[in-house]
Amino acid sequence: MKQIVMVFSLVFTLCATAGAQRYAVVDTKYILDKMPDYKNAQKQLDQISAQWQKEIDDKQAVLDKMYKDYEGEQAMLSDDLKKKREDDLFNHEKEVRDLQRKRFGFEGDLFKKRQELIKPVQDKVYNAIQQIAVTRMYDFILDKSEGITVIFADPKLDKSEDVLKELGVK
Repeated sequence: MKQIVMVFSLVFTLCATAGAQRYAVVDTKYILDKMPDYKNAQKQLDQISAQWQKEIDDKQAVLDKMYKDYEGEQAMLSDDLKKKREDDLFNHEKEVRDLQRKRFGFEGDLFKKRQELIKPVQDKVYNAIQQIAVTRMYDFILDKSEGITVIFADPKLDKSEDVLKELGVK
């Protein structure tokens, strides 16, 4: 009787562990902060960003001076000169906004530079995480640095196609 209970317990334990999913948690921000390549890339980005911001600030200072001068001389200017100065102010202001958008806007120069400098380092980290997942047979690896994000999931666990079939979508 003891042997039957023991065999049953062993089989139950093996079945329970075979069905269990293995997962791990990593902190990619912590990992990246420890990498010299990432620190150097971030330092370069900060320098470039500061340089571009100074360029914009200089143009903004010129624009502010133009506005101040215009306000002081406005009463003495003819209508034609007022219109010309207002057009110059408008064009200069548009130039400053366009430069700011070009440098710091969505998919602007800073975004492209970040992709160029930081993405290769991030790819190294993600490849290392995927290698660990495969060699240690993890089903999921979660990133805790910015909320919980799934970095790696075993493709055989993806049931998206089954859901599509259930919905009748081909």
